[in-house]
Amino acid sequence: MRKILVTNALPYANGPIHMGHLLGYIQADIWVRAMRAMGHDVTYVCADDAHGTAIMLRAEANGISPEAQIANVQKEHIRDFDGFGVHFDHYDSTHSDANKARASEIYIKNREAGNIAVRPVTQLFDPEKGMFLSDRFIKGTCPKCKSEDQYGDACEVCGTTYNATELLNPRSTLSGATPVEKSSDHYFFKLPNFSEYLQKWTRDQGRLPVSIANKLDEWFEAGLSDWDISRDAPYFGFEIPDAPNKYFYVWVDAPIGYMSSFENYIKTKRPDLSFDDFWKKDSDKEVYHFIGKDIVYFHALFWPAMLEGANYRTPSGLFVNGFLTVNGQKMSKSRGTFIKAETYLQHLNPEYLRYYFASKLSDKVEDSDLNLDDFVQKVNSDLVGKVVNIASRCAKFINSNFNNTLSNTCVEPELVQSFIDAGDSIAQAYEAREFSAAIREIMALADKANQYIDEKKPWALAKQEGQEQQVHDVCSVGINLFRQLAIYLAPVLPTLAAQVQAFLQLESFDFASRQKILVAHEIAQFQPLMQRVDPKAVAAMVDASKDSLAAAAEAPKVEKKKEKKAEKKPEPKVGEAEIIGIEDFMKVDLRVAEVLEAATVEGSDKLLQLTLNVGEAEPRNVFSGIREFYQPEDLKGKLVVMVANLAPRKMRFGISNGMVLAAGNGEGVWVISPESGAKAGDKVS
Repeated sequence: MRKILVTNALPYANGPIHMGHLLGYIQADIWVRAMRAMGHDVTYVCADDAHGTAIMLRAEANGISPEAQIANVQKEHIRDFDGFGVHFDHYDSTHSDANKARASEIYIKNREAGNIAVRPVTQLFDPEKGMFLSDRFIKGTCPKCKSEDQYGDACEVCGTTYNATELLNPRSTLSGATPVEKSSDHYFFKLPNFSEYLQKWTRDQGRLPVSIANKLDEWFEAGLSDWDISRDAPYFGFEIPDAPNKYFYVWVDAPIGYMSSFENYIKTKRPDLSFDDFWKKDSDKEVYHFIGKDIVYFHALFWPAMLEGANYRTPSGLFVNGFLTVNGQKMSKSRGTFIKAETYLQHLNPEYLRYYFASKLSDKVEDSDLNLDDFVQKVNSDLVGKVVNIASRCAKFINSNFNNTLSNTCVEPELVQSFIDAGDSIAQAYEAREFSAAIREIMALADKANQYIDEKKPWALAKQEGQEQQVHDVCSVGINLFRQLAIYLAPVLPTLAAQVQAFLQLESFDFASRQKILVAHEIAQFQPLMQRVDPKAVAAMVDASKDSLAAAAEAPKVEKKKEKKAEKKPEPKVGEAEIIGIEDFMKVDLRVAEVLEAATVEGSDKLLQLTLNVGEAEPRNVFSGIREFYQPEDLKGKLVVMVANLAPRKMRFGISNGMVLAAGNGEGVWVISPESGAKAGDKVS
């Protein structure tokens, strides 16, 4: 029996759980249940990520304290997780005494080891709010193209990046005041001290997905930088020891929340467990983090470095999931596909979604698509049409004709044994997080069971005099096959499994219990187990999502009412744009380009750095303000259209030699991509 600690990425205590969040939590919950079903001792903890400026401002806008804000959101998060059968042993908050003590300890140990530096940083300061401003809380006029209402790091109109101090007519979005430059000492974690250690750690066999380890190599080649771990007051978080009015950046104490949540679980519920057994340097216990691919940098570099610097063990592995799309596109508020967990639960059975996600998930770092039409078809075909159908076809005969008792003998021992034997490979698939492979094998068994019943036709035999025993035998085999399927599906469908366990009147429903064939066994009266998905319910959920999100858009903003918003120039309508001649258009050299590499730009929330093949001897370097809408891996290998004769632009991150074309509206931004057949360097005309 292995002793395992499992955690999920901590949801931010600033808003509701939605479908995109649930992908990772359902994946982890299935794995935990499967490992327990195999007999392992698994502890599963999580917590709300409760610190940061955003939470402080949201609480202020709601007229409540930050503590009240995070407490309210935590109740909603726990409600939604419970609704989807995601059952943590302990759910905590990073705003706890245990987390404060543990964060301070880890910081002090790293400081004593020489891993902390202090140096001044110049930032824009809001004199009215009395706080330093991050780029997203500053707007002004672009110093390049003079477009108004641009954020403090990059212009969304011309793509120029700049320091916030370069903005013309800057203003704070929090108060409307004109910010001033102010210097402040900041505390840095010396990540380069761990470069050699991390390169080895990330390449340890099985520690990280191969694609993630390869991506990290690019960061190592570029060179690691010191990490700013401090924020100035006012800030909702933990004060840094011996540094008055300096607070830990939220990403310092957030992962430490894994440790403190486990620590509080031990104190309140499991005194038989030992914190040191799991977290000491030479621990032989297993610790796994289930996270999304957007937070790999923090978990694969900063987190193990902090732990190593403080003489703690590091995670046994990071299990990384991709993003969720709905109907092949990013979740959209206007289309009603940005679906909150709460909204889903008001319309549909949560086990439908657990099953659909399981049918899509593997150990690869791939995005998953929730295609709503496929969702309806797959659940109705697999769960209702194949699995539950077996029990409903056989149980009625056992209940009505044979005193609720299965046959004294199993007339198909080899068939039932083949289902029992299949449990070994299904268990292996679960352990490897190859859930889609496990589901395929289970559904193949379901097809086999239905084929057996179709061939034997107990409903026809029941009409023939003298065939009672054969009906009893066939239906008893069918119930045994159904029992095996329900055991294998239990990690995915815990509610259905509990209903089946009660129906079959079994004490145990773990993987080992499948070995005993049920003969002369009494069952309960069969009750319907799962209804078909009604497409009208799916449509109603989408409609409700549109309504709730439209209302949310009208909710009070963080900005104060007295702030005078800068007027944004309306986009020209078709026919209203300035008329140009063909000679003007011919000046623009549009080319097809292939994205060879794409990467995030450290220090910018808006930009991606693209390496483009434009059919020239050397690839082009282009910075594009599309980071909010695309992940780097989404673009690699993609054909795009670029302006090839645009004058090179010097940015603080490097030279941008061209511009990638994209279309945008209130719902998002889409990179223009030519049809297949076009090649890098082709002229667009």
